[in-house]
Amino acid sequence: MMQSEAIAVMRKGPISQRTALLSDGETEDEVVEFDSCRIKRDWESGEEGSLIGRGIIDEMENEAQNLSFFSKLYTLTQMLGILCVSLIGVWIGVFRGGFAWRSNPGKEFNWHPFLMVLGLVFLYANGALIYRGFRSERKKKLKIIHMLMHLGAFIFSVIGLVAAFDSHNLAEKPIANMYSLHSWLGLSVVILFACQWVFGLLTFLFPGLRPSVRAAYLPVHQFFGLLIFMGAICASLLGLTEKAIFALNFGPGPKYSEFPSEGILVNVIGLLLLFFAGMVVYLTSNPHFRRQTTEDERPNYRRIVQNW
Repeated sequence: MMQSEAIAVMRKGPISQRTALLSDGETEDEVVEFDSCRIKRDWESGEEGSLIGRGIIDEMENEAQNLSFFSKLYTLTQMLGILCVSLIGVWIGVFRGGFAWRSNPGKEFNWHPFLMVLGLVFLYANGALIYRGFRSERKKKLKIIHMLMHLGAFIFSVIGLVAAFDSHNLAEKPIANMYSLHSWLGLSVVILFACQWVFGLLTFLFPGLRPSVRAAYLPVHQFFGLLIFMGAICASLLGLTEKAIFALNFGPGPKYSEFPSEGILVNVIGLLLLFFAGMVVYLTSNPHFRRQTTEDERPNYRRIVQNW
């Protein structure tokens, strides 16, 4: 049976026959994408490829254009993310006195914005982009990297939370905790992130789970992934504004409303974070940038087609 006929079976055959061609966690669309190279080869060599072969060749050409556009946007996104983290470091180093730990609770707090942006924003976003940024790598490897990057992001966020609570509790005049919208939203995001990581680990890396369960949970995982990221961005913007108001309006220097250098820098960081978030959401949600299935990920399909 020709490969194009095998695809027809995938599209029109019985459910049991279609399911037999799928490996863990894959969809029928990914099987069609996987066989595009074979159809192109058959069509160019003069074998029957008909309209399906011609259509897939057009899709492959479009994919090459999309990949070039994606690479440019991906590079720009990485530059924006690195710039955000760097400017947070500049703000803390130049205007907030640098870093310390419990010996100086005021400077210990400075770890909070730095680690939250580094972990919940930059590392988290790169974990989400890993499948599209490194599309030629095996999916199993990318799953592990995705999991480890988000684990690192979670660890950074927990240390950042400890720094925030310590700076309140260990101050000469202790400051109340968990009274602002920023604190409520930030802690909710971290808790939801922990749940997301655990459920993702059990669903996609736990051996023996049925492919149908993974396929059903994948849209939920993707939705909450973007929700957590946008929640982290909102919490970051609220936190930057809150810190700028407290530090400038109740400090010895010029007030926030007088456009001091520190206030302008904080505002610029906020805008860059928003632009970075927009780029990440666009890259992860655009179907044209979706990672294609590689041949080594389809052992079941390859064996059945070869023996057909």
